[in-house]
Amino acid sequence: MLAPVADDVRRVDALIRQRLDSDVALVRQVAQYIVAAGGKRLRPALLLLAAGACGFRGEARLTLAAVVEFIHTATLLHDDVVDESQLRRGRRTANAAFGNAASVLVGDFLYSRAFQMMVELENMRVMHVLADATNAIAAGEVMQLMASRDPELDEARYLDVIRRKTAKLFEAAARLGGILAGGPLAMEEGLAAYGMHLGTAFQLIDDVLDYSGDAATIGKSLGDDLAEGKPTLPLIHALRTGNGQQAGVVRHAILDGGREDFAGVLEAIRACGSLDYARAAALRESSAAAAALAPLPASEFRESLLELASFSVDRSS
Repeated sequence: MLAPVADDVRRVDALIRQRLDSDVALVRQVAQYIVAAGGKRLRPALLLLAAGACGFRGEARLTLAAVVEFIHTATLLHDDVVDESQLRRGRRTANAAFGNAASVLVGDFLYSRAFQMMVELENMRVMHVLADATNAIAAGEVMQLMASRDPELDEARYLDVIRRKTAKLFEAAARLGGILAGGPLAMEEGLAAYGMHLGTAFQLIDDVLDYSGDAATIGKSLGDDLAEGKPTLPLIHALRTGNGQQAGVVRHAILDGGREDFAGVLEAIRACGSLDYARAAALRESSAAAAALAPLPASEFRESLLELASFSVDRSS
């Protein structure tokens, strides 16, 4: 799926290692731990595919791909502290390994390094897009915190949260590929819409996998969202459509419960068809992402973007 940019992704990985270097020992230690954890490098790959689909092969694409990954990693470091997570990608989180203070501060280091790198490109459009994206992500994280333990959160508000918190960086990565190419505005806007819908689809499937995945495959404990009191789409659907007993189980879990309520909640959301409902919502987002690529000319990069849209809903991790 990512074959057209496989060599580029390897070059981005090398650049990430180079630009993570610091004369502060703890920064180096935590940064190396994060890099060793791997990850899909999905957002950098998205930027590289978007740039390729628009015909841009300049070196700036590698720098911005690394910038996007730094921003993404910084948000993960901060999220894991807020959520008190212990496991990510099948290994201890940085906060579990080094403590909350180190994780927050290294996250700040990654944000500031990302902005150093984007400024080097001296492209005001690029800076506007990434500044707006990071601000939207931060607002989304605060909105998610406010929604914690709130069984009254409705679907529209929930979608607003994930479009800011998760989908916004997908949107920015795809848009930046179009900006670098300097192509028609229709192509840039099409890529931005593609990224927004793709990111939304990914998050909705993550919601499903938290109740139906395999812990070893997804690299975190099942029920993490429930333990944190997050009313994700399957729970929102069950609250809206379930009978009194089913809705009561879900409501209690969101308000006062945790992972110990997992079995009862899983039974309720299965009975309500809530996992299928969330998958169907993700499929609509995936289809909208594919449709948004209409302005792009045919190429191997565009084909990979279409495959990525399909993969977003047909995955196990």
